[in-house]
Amino acid sequence: MNKTLNRGRVFLCCVPPALACIMLLGCADARSQNGSVAARLPRMDPDYSGVMIPPNIAPLNFTILEQGTRYQVVIRSHSGKTIRWAGRNPSVRIPMRSWKRLLMENRGEDLFFDVSVAADGKWVKYDPVKNRIAGEPIDGYVVYRLLEPQYRFWYHMGIYQRNLENFDQTCILKNSVTGGNCMNCHNFCGNDPERMLFHMRMGAAAGTYLLLDGQVAKINLATSFNKPGAYPSWHPDGDQIAFSVNKITQFFHGKGEIRDVLDWASDLIIYHLSTNTVSTHPKIADLGRMETFPAWSADGRSLYFSSAPALAVYTTPDSVVEFDRIRYDLMRIAYDPSSGEWGELETVVRSSETGKSVLMPRPSPDGRFLLFCMAEYGSFPVYRPDADLYLMDLRTGKVSKPEINSERSDTFHSWSRNGRWFVFASKRLDGIRGRLYFCHVDEDGNVSKPLLMPQEDPSFYSTFLKTYNVPELISAPVDVWWQKIVSAAFDQNKMKNVVLDPKVRVDRITGATPQAPKMKQASME
Repeated sequence: MNKTLNRGRVFLCCVPPALACIMLLGCADARSQNGSVAARLPRMDPDYSGVMIPPNIAPLNFTILEQGTRYQVVIRSHSGKTIRWAGRNPSVRIPMRSWKRLLMENRGEDLFFDVSVAADGKWVKYDPVKNRIAGEPIDGYVVYRLLEPQYRFWYHMGIYQRNLENFDQTCILKNSVTGGNCMNCHNFCGNDPERMLFHMRMGAAAGTYLLLDGQVAKINLATSFNKPGAYPSWHPDGDQIAFSVNKITQFFHGKGEIRDVLDWASDLIIYHLSTNTVSTHPKIADLGRMETFPAWSADGRSLYFSSAPALAVYTTPDSVVEFDRIRYDLMRIAYDPSSGEWGELETVVRSSETGKSVLMPRPSPDGRFLLFCMAEYGSFPVYRPDADLYLMDLRTGKVSKPEINSERSDTFHSWSRNGRWFVFASKRLDGIRGRLYFCHVDEDGNVSKPLLMPQEDPSFYSTFLKTYNVPELISAPVDVWWQKIVSAAFDQNKMKNVVLDPKVRVDRITGATPQAPKMKQASME
């Protein structure tokens, strides 16, 4: 079987696996015998070396960054048909069918890329690039926003989904058909594409959208207590959704990452789908605290969230906010889903001990781990180059910092259903645009080297200008036509107004915030 790809050729040896490997390696040695051995790894882009590979991932196409006129790559594992690619172009595109077969036949085994390069008629053979094929698959799809990396062009955005088993990307909704408004905070119940929500801000389409079993509902979450929510988290029962209610302002620095965000005040609310009501409690909506980023535990009997003292603590007598002192603790509160009763509130990670702001808790679906982010200050780590990911073992309470972080923002993480994979967004490539990376977590909490989401064109990331934002792994594609969402968006008769639970006493718990004070000017540079 011969297949021409990008001026290169791929050969599959239809002989017994062991003999196939010997023959192909023999071919490589024959080409290299009048050359030399580099005794180092070849330079590749992306750097697909030392990574854990999901057995159901699309081919890891790459470019060989070694100078030459001819190139050869042999891809082999413990068993199965070896793949051999050869060509005059350093851009390596691996055939889909043979790649999938090789991975599925070698779960839990090593996968090697043998790279040879010819220059001036002499071949140079490099050390084998060694990777590992995981035993557990990753969810087959990831949903994300694509938007411009600069704030002035935010109005070009959309929510997309990518089939991770190939290179197919489809659009769920673009804001070009909804009046150029903002759409954000997409979230799923248990990685289920049949239970999705997201928000649209501004204009006639503004509202919270629930996509349930192929149907679209437009919800107005505002009540006398709260304005519409953000940062949602579905309860495992599928009937309750935790939101934060935030008052956010963007501001700017004079150098470095110029963008920043200040959250003036925030509380948590719970939306009950079956009764169309919003409830809350003083323990999650305390006037003296700012609560945000709710996340239900795997069993639904605890709610994690970030919490900081109210803004007054960080405000000087002349009404200047020292925003770079704001740091959030990681909290947990017990919850009885059947009665709606709240238990004791506890501090899981104290910012006073870490010296950092603890944000975005995401428990693994198997209840084993908690992944969260820490940054120097504030509640918007995507704009903080110092934002890193941390992993807590929920059995022992031990917190570790995996060797997956970079010197730039690493955040916006979510889990695969089996609790063995997570995806996150990182700006490590250029400090501006977010890219998606996948990591494997074993039973002992060991985290693999981040794997950049593969693309059909190995040079894709060098020319693609948009940023990936808020990745969420799901088990299958979202199957709702965008026309149905648009129809619900502009039909005001379909807007469903929620009701505030009468047990909530607005005179004791209030989402109202005082007039915002000024921010400290001295730290703006």
